[in-house]
Amino acid sequence: MDIRNFEFLTGAGVSAESGLATFRDADGLWEGHRPEDVATPRAYARDPSLVQRFYDERRAALPEVEPNAAHVALARLEATLGDDLLLVTQNIDDLHERGGSRRVLHLHGELRSALCTGCGSRHAWTSGLGTWPPCPSCGANEMRPDVVWFGEVPYRMDEIWPRLQVADVFCAIGTSGVVYPAAGFGETAASYGARTVELNLARSEVAPWFDDVRTGPATVLVPAWVDEVLGSAQQ
Repeated sequence: MDIRNFEFLTGAGVSAESGLATFRDADGLWEGHRPEDVATPRAYARDPSLVQRFYDERRAALPEVEPNAAHVALARLEATLGDDLLLVTQNIDDLHERGGSRRVLHLHGELRSALCTGCGSRHAWTSGLGTWPPCPSCGANEMRPDVVWFGEVPYRMDEIWPRLQVADVFCAIGTSGVVYPAAGFGETAASYGARTVELNLARSEVAPWFDDVRTGPATVLVPAWVDEVLGSAQQ
C-alpha cells in the first residue's frame, strides 16, 4: 500500500475506553445534562455559571484518565507517515496529544484552552473559569471555554477541506455520524476518490459511505488496522 495522505476523524468512542463519557448517553443526556443546557451560546447567556461549572469539572477530570491503545496506535502510525497524516478530532480532551500524536486538529475546541469574548484571544488553561479570572491579554473577566457549541462554526475547516480532497485514505474512528459537518467528511473524501474506513463500536448512520466498516472496541480495532497498514507498506 502506498501510504500517503491519510486523514482521520476521531470521536467520543476513542476516548470512552479511557473512561471519559461519550457525548450523548443512551438517554440523550451529556454527563447528566441536556446538551441545550450546557453546550449552546444561549445556554451560556442564560446561566453562565452552570456552563462554566460543567466544563470546569470536565477539565479537572482530565488528569484522572490516560490515553488508551487506540490513541497510542495512531501516534505510532503518525511516526511513520509524518506530514502525510492528519488527525482531526471532535474530542475536546488532550488524549491524542498525550498518546504521542502531534498533527492534531481539534474541530470542536479544547478543554485546556480558554477564549476571551472581550478581545478574542486564546490561552492555554488548566484551572477553573467559574471564578471569572481576568484575560491575560486584555484583563477583561470574560473568559469562556474554548469549545465549539451547537450553533457555532467548527474550527480549522479551512485546513480540513483541502486535505479531504487529496486524501488517499479517510478513516473515521468512534464517531456517531450524526454531527455535521464532520459526519459528511467520509462522503466528501469518497467523492474525491479516497478509500474510506470506519472503525466503530457499532455501524454509524453514515456507514453506507464507507468501503470498509469494522465494528468493535477502538482499543482492539485501531491497533490491528494500524498493523495492517504498516505491514502493507513494508511489502
